[in-house]
Amino acid sequence: MNSQTIIINLFEANDSTELEKADQELLSSAVQATLGAYTPYSHFKVGAAVRMSNGIIVTGNNQENAAYPSGLCAERTALFYAHSQYPHLAVEAMAIAAQSGGAQTADPVYPCGACRQVMLESQKRAGKPVRVIMGGAQKIQVVENVGDLLPLGFEEF
Repeated sequence: MNSQTIIINLFEANDSTELEKADQELLSSAVQATLGAYTPYSHFKVGAAVRMSNGIIVTGNNQENAAYPSGLCAERTALFYAHSQYPHLAVEAMAIAAQSGGAQTADPVYPCGACRQVMLESQKRAGKPVRVIMGGAQKIQVVENVGDLLPLGFEEF
């Protein structure tokens, strides 16, 4: 049996001023999207913003339901809406932010496994890497490729 090592590239910033202007706007949109989250059970609000290839930004947020798991995460809400409204446009980048207790989380939050797989499929549709910006109030992390979040994603054979 052989051993293999998987290496990912993760960039880290202390605040959004270290990001390009377009990514600052995208992250700000994700933070704003947290305000519309419906979270009567977890009280953990997540917002996601997707920038399409024409510059349009589409947002989504988590929507909970008493009949768990009928709710939907912010990332999938944003991506499914983006692809349904703009099926011929590629996703260029996505930003994710969260708040708890009425304030943005200090550290970034990461997409769940189901969202990572949907993000990987979205990247496949785009035909090029999709940057993911995960923002917290005290730290921002960026990957330049969804594959860095899900290096062993499900692929159709």
